[in-house]
Amino acid sequence: MSAQLSASATAARAHQEMFAYWASLRRGASLPARVDLHPSSMKRLLPTVSLIDVVNQPRDYRLRLAGTGLYGVYGREITGRMIGDVYNTAAFDYWRKELDKVVDERRPGVGVHSLAWRGTPHMSILWLRLPLASNGKDVDMILGYDAVVGSQSEGVSGIRAA
Repeated sequence: MSAQLSASATAARAHQEMFAYWASLRRGASLPARVDLHPSSMKRLLPTVSLIDVVNQPRDYRLRLAGTGLYGVYGREITGRMIGDVYNTAAFDYWRKELDKVVDERRPGVGVHSLAWRGTPHMSILWLRLPLASNGKDVDMILGYDAVVGSQSEGVSGIRAA
């Protein structure tokens, strides 16, 4: 249990670090834009960073970039994929609702999502989604950060302890 709490505390610190970086890029009420992001400023967090394009008419979401650490979470490369091609129906509905909220409210979103949909119920991601806007107002991209909590080695091997 203490390892789980330690992982959660580490994840919370990483979320705070990513949020503080994003907030530092704001110009008053204006949201930061993709061009404001500098990978060197979030180097430690890059493995589980994602950039999600907001596609309009009808609204949808494409994973423009997914850090190398997300390959182990999803079991495959997800860069370039639409979210409907990554998730099953229940997970897709969850993410559409959460991403729509970030776009519509122009505010960060945070939560926990079980990876049970992927067959790894012992793992979850603590996620953070931060709105980006080329014009400072209309969200056209979302900066994502995911911290995996749980025993990832069990999920990768498919072997669970008795």
